[in-house]
Amino acid sequence: MRFSVDAHALGRNLTGNEVYVRNLLSNFAVLDKGSEFVTYVSEPGALEMVPDRFTTRYVSPNPFRRLGVDLSLRVRQDRPDLLHVQYTAPLVCSAPLVATVHDVSFLDRPEYFPPARVWQLRMTVQRTVRLAARVLTPSEFSAQCIQRAYGLDPDKIVVVPNGVSPVFRPMSREAAREKVRERFHLRNPYLLMVGDLQPRKNQIGLIQAFEQLLRAHPELRHDLVLTGQDSWYASRVREAASRSAVSERIRFTGFVPDSELALLYGGCDLFVFPSFYEGFGLPIVEAMACGRAVACSSITATVEVADGAAITFDPASPAHMMRAMRDVLRDSDLRTRMERKGLQRASGFEWKDAARKTLDVYYSVAESGRRAKTGSYKTAGARS
Repeated sequence: MRFSVDAHALGRNLTGNEVYVRNLLSNFAVLDKGSEFVTYVSEPGALEMVPDRFTTRYVSPNPFRRLGVDLSLRVRQDRPDLLHVQYTAPLVCSAPLVATVHDVSFLDRPEYFPPARVWQLRMTVQRTVRLAARVLTPSEFSAQCIQRAYGLDPDKIVVVPNGVSPVFRPMSREAAREKVRERFHLRNPYLLMVGDLQPRKNQIGLIQAFEQLLRAHPELRHDLVLTGQDSWYASRVREAASRSAVSERIRFTGFVPDSELALLYGGCDLFVFPSFYEGFGLPIVEAMACGRAVACSSITATVEVADGAAITFDPASPAHMMRAMRDVLRDSDLRTRMERKGLQRASGFEWKDAARKTLDVYYSVAESGRRAKTGSYKTAGARS
């Protein structure tokens, strides 16, 4: 079999999309030594993230050229048994298609996106899921949303939960803090949130809750650390932080690679994830895998992923969020209990399992495609 994967996200700091394709490729190399894999990348640095034996071809980083010309030509030349994309298929696709749609937040909560981005995703994702032989998604929540939005046959949607990279593992809090002090100059104990600075991640609500927490409990010495790259909305988050009465206790790190992110997880006293909308919520299980207590939103996929191993709160209520943070920080027994539960929950998410289930889908789609071709040839011959 020959499988092609659109891996243009590699090397571009596209957070979840990049993490997803990077970990699938590395595990494909271990699990399937008989098939040929062709990856389409857009950044020179992506070569370091592709397994050595995989074929790599370049496509334009410009989405219009990549989707309108390059991918279509590459797939026609390479003649794979299928092409796997995230969200958007090329304009012309001569191979059977597998599409991963992590969530449909652009449909359910369009106010979290620039209008042009909403329009683009509405058009391209609908076309892609209609063309796809299978649609992969990481949670039952997202599967239900996709089925409702597009009216797909439920059998066409396959839930493949994300995994946790081995770099995220338990470590000594003090050892992690020492390295965090050296790298990020964070002297105080801290709460951590990970996510791009965008509306649905709800950093502004967290800033408000953190201010309430310190006002109610001035004995707490904690800082709030916000890790994630800037987006079109970043200036509003930074402005909210600068206006806060506790602005000197709020730190931004920008994007950090997984090795440093693991240290930030390991050194925190509590990981907080206040997102309004998630198709999975990978930072939740990454923090749990590092042995840290988690407080997260009680809506969309986060409650499914946490599954009782986190303290949950209403993300629309800073007061409710504040109480959840307070309870964990001030009750060491509760924090220890949640750390233990989190480790157990995180152990159920492995990229090897995700890759194995994805390969099962690949083979099913590819074999169906080959049977269809054979059948069409036989039919054509019968007519002649």
